Amino acid sequence: MGYSGHYNKETMARAYGKELKISPRASNEICRRIRGMVVEDAIELLEDVIILKRSIPYKRYNKCVPHRKEGAGGRYPVKASKQILKVIEAAVANAEHRDELGHPDMDELRISTAAAYKGRILPGWIQRAHGRATPFNEETTNVEIILEIMED
Repeated sequence: MGYSGHYNKETMARAYGKELKISPRASNEICRRIRGMVVEDAIELLEDVIILKRSIPYKRYNKCVPHRKEGAGGRYPVKASKQILKVIEAAVANAEHRDELGHPDMDELRISTAAAYKGRILPGWIQRAHGRATPFNEETTNVEIILEIMED
């Protein structure tokens, strides 16, 4: 499984979270919100979502979504925010490890690609009365983050 974004080894760093046990819908909305942001701002946003200070506006999956102070309808996807924050931190660590990038600062990195899509479905069951069972499957999500150095 490859990356969907354009990647240049000299000016970019990337990280991939495979089969994370988070909602694909919430992950898609988070990635839409952080795409194009400076890494420091994206990390600050996700940390605010985790402490329920700022919400993520839902654009596509917005049925029965309450209004928030920020203006648009939104939610606080805490579990997905924690996992995506780990992927962003891994991408930053990859950027700092690369010799070609020259150890960039956090304020020089921008998220050029943030994509989330469905992963494998893990089958499960819930026991019911009279010896029956109902399928209760668990969705997984693949998340990819590509960072690039901003030009001055």
